[in-house]
Amino acid sequence: MSIAIPKSALDFFKKLEKNNNRDWFNENKPEFKAIEAEIKKVYNSVLENLNEHDEIDKLKMFRIYRDVRFSKNKLPYKTHFGGSFHRTKPRLRGGYYLHLQPNNESFIATGFWEPAKEDLLRIRKEFEMDDSDIRSIINNKKFKSIWGDFVGDEVKTAPKGFSKEHKAIDLIRKKQYIFVKKYTDKEVLDTNFLNGVNTAFKAIRPYFDYMSDVLTTDLNGVSLID
Repeated sequence: MSIAIPKSALDFFKKLEKNNNRDWFNENKPEFKAIEAEIKKVYNSVLENLNEHDEIDKLKMFRIYRDVRFSKNKLPYKTHFGGSFHRTKPRLRGGYYLHLQPNNESFIATGFWEPAKEDLLRIRKEFEMDDSDIRSIINNKKFKSIWGDFVGDEVKTAPKGFSKEHKAIDLIRKKQYIFVKKYTDKEVLDTNFLNGVNTAFKAIRPYFDYMSDVLTTDLNGVSLID
């Protein structure tokens, strides 16, 4: 039996957006817990699909409660579901993310959100030495039709130690190496949504395979994990 996103999940968050306070949430918490149980099945289904063509060692679903201690936004609850899928390290690098939010704000994301300082330098040095392989992957017609271009933060000119005139500076200057695919509410509620998510996640593999190889070897191609 195929699993679909319940419309009640998006509807609940639309109501929460207008009533983001503890009194309303506590009054409606039984409804939320029932929806959350259904959504956990969704994330576990994505996990099962991923493990048919990848190796995931952990699924992390994020809690609805916001940490407001250091935020200007003091609203107590998130108005979305989010969950990440971690590939088996240290051999496999990269990760997957599924975000479910009403008002056409849902998306999936893949890649490297906050690379460790050492990993970021290794990636940049690889692109400085040879950017042909990564460009071949990300400019592939099928890949691009699904994932588009890199998104994420980058430095304004060039990182320290790199020339702003380098031919691969558009890649080297990035601080994150992320791909994002957005969905409308209609697409999310479609019974084929999770199949489409899995197809998109499958399509990212050439990128992950390449980056995993980069991050587990030095610039001479010698393994760092054997």
